[in-house]
Amino acid sequence: MKPHKHPISHALTSFNGVSVDQDAAPAVKPGAKVHHLPTSIMKKKEGEIRNALDLAIGRSREFFFREQLPAGYWWAELESNVTITAEYVMLFHFMGIVDRERERKMANYLLSKQTKEGFWTIYYGGPGDLSTTVEAYFALKLTGCSADHPAMVKARAFILKKGGIIKCRVFTKIFLALFGEFAWFGIPSMPIELMLLPNWAYFNLYEFSSWSRATIIPLSIVMAERPVRKLPPSARVQELFVRPPRPTDYTFTKEDGILTWKNFFIGVDHLLKVYESNPIRPFKKKALALAEKWVGDHQEPSGDWGGIQPAMLNSVLALHCLGYANDHPAVAKGLEALANFCIEDDDGLVLQSCVSPVWDTALGLKALLDSGVPADHPALAKAAQWLLDREVRKSGDWQVKSPELPPGGWAFEFLNDWYPDVDDSGIVMMAIKEVKVRDRKAKEAAISRGIDWCLGMQSRNGGWGAFDKDNTKHLLNKIPFADLEALIDPPTADLTGRMLELMGTFGYPKDYPAAERALRFIRETQEPEGPWWGRWGVNYIYGCWSVLSGLAAIGEDLSQPYIRKAVNWLKSKQNMDGGWGETCESYHDPSLAGTGESTASQTGWALLALMASGEARSSTVGRGVRYLIATQKPDGTWDEEQYTGTGFPKYFMIKYHIYRNCFPLMALGTYRSLTEEKG
Repeated sequence: MKPHKHPISHALTSFNGVSVDQDAAPAVKPGAKVHHLPTSIMKKKEGEIRNALDLAIGRSREFFFREQLPAGYWWAELESNVTITAEYVMLFHFMGIVDRERERKMANYLLSKQTKEGFWTIYYGGPGDLSTTVEAYFALKLTGCSADHPAMVKARAFILKKGGIIKCRVFTKIFLALFGEFAWFGIPSMPIELMLLPNWAYFNLYEFSSWSRATIIPLSIVMAERPVRKLPPSARVQELFVRPPRPTDYTFTKEDGILTWKNFFIGVDHLLKVYESNPIRPFKKKALALAEKWVGDHQEPSGDWGGIQPAMLNSVLALHCLGYANDHPAVAKGLEALANFCIEDDDGLVLQSCVSPVWDTALGLKALLDSGVPADHPALAKAAQWLLDREVRKSGDWQVKSPELPPGGWAFEFLNDWYPDVDDSGIVMMAIKEVKVRDRKAKEAAISRGIDWCLGMQSRNGGWGAFDKDNTKHLLNKIPFADLEALIDPPTADLTGRMLELMGTFGYPKDYPAAERALRFIRETQEPEGPWWGRWGVNYIYGCWSVLSGLAAIGEDLSQPYIRKAVNWLKSKQNMDGGWGETCESYHDPSLAGTGESTASQTGWALLALMASGEARSSTVGRGVRYLIATQKPDGTWDEEQYTGTGFPKYFMIKYHIYRNCFPLMALGTYRSLTEEKG
């Protein structure tokens, strides 16, 4: 497949890493790749390095100026895994609206992402993932790919070796059940009657995360109806069972021990299945009506639901199951919204899991400001105004727990008024703070509303989640449906660090009550070795960047032992080439924290964290800066194949195609600002 046509195209070739002198670098990690920095870089004098720094910053700036869209924003691809597009294929077949040309392109995309071993992964260079491979295989069969195709033969061998369909995740089994390829009674229960639980109940739909809620409610409609669209024999995938399934294969694996929460909820699921099999369900009709209304009310004018593929696709499915025609306005708008998430060229079509123009624009704007572009530059003013026009001024689901809190803040996507988030809001406000716009008072009012909203979203434990307040019912991740362990949105250190940075940027003292609570949360969540776990970026390097930037901004004493411990941890993780990298596997294996092939984005985070901690003139930072200079391409960009973003830790990783360019520019610009000689 050719590179996608997109405002900020992604590079498809791996970069050749570079290295610094080994006397100054840490020891090589076992199994790590060692690259070597050209002698010409090593022999440069300080003045020449400064010139190289200026050149690198200038090139990167020019890239961002070139890629800014006419309306003022930046928008880069958000890459995930093939299940997003595979499920798109399934949706069209289920609804009976197959477009063979688009399907051909989606099949090309799926095949292009298969590894030589025959499986599909959830991130670049990762291990084979069973559920992802099953969904890709099934989607390819729907497109007419024969089971005898070499790609299918290799995929099938991997699937059967891993245990077949029975071992797949819940969402994969649901899509198979829609076509009769898996039994509905083998799906964990999510009864539609949950809609009737009051908000004060211990378990209610507003104790789920925003993304779970927006997906589960429409999905509960589908599961209540249990539709099946029969397939022709050529499209079936019964060959993906290791052996013909028996009733016991549809039961859930219990944990060791009797008195565990997981085992308790498995027992509850058995009782729910008995209830759901009863033809007399007196509250089902009322619950279905409430769910249908919820789905209708939560559709954005653009057709989106929740700004994410799972919510959008399942909402379209739900309406279809309720009898809505394919040309019904709600369905048609939903399909149009999904199409707007697609990237298409002559050879391939990929559906993105989400789009991130607000996030990308705020990061691009901040990178240019950090690199020294004047605050009154027309390109910056246009970007800031575009962001101001995206401010959320409507009530959303977050008001269930904060009914007195007025709306404010920003969402991630072009339009997602139901779900603004604190991370985007924080970055947007810090990015636009100094930019000159046509209406200064309107900007200040928007920032004031945004800060009030963000501070009002602080949870009782002192931290922040992304979309909801006090979304901390960890027991929900023990129910059988929660095999992705992502049903809640609890406060995390990276978001709390961002809010500390926001408060510090706008002049709040560290003894401000919200800041004091946040500082306690940060101390409580620090890992014994010194870093912080990263919820929204990979991983501990990301957590350190967010937290250390926040601590510095709020005025925390940077000489304190807990801060120096984090700084020393970061220094110890610098690679021989001068950069930093961390594999997505660190979410599964914490011993890999801070370990991985160097990347541009993670090097940028590490440098920003160290410079925030007073290390701008250290040799460690100097080596990191030289790494970024040496690996920049002539067009001002950096290559990065690795995934450094996170959707659901362990299970859904993201590659933000803007990261490899905005964070190096932030780091280089900040370094120049902090180390340039003052007259």
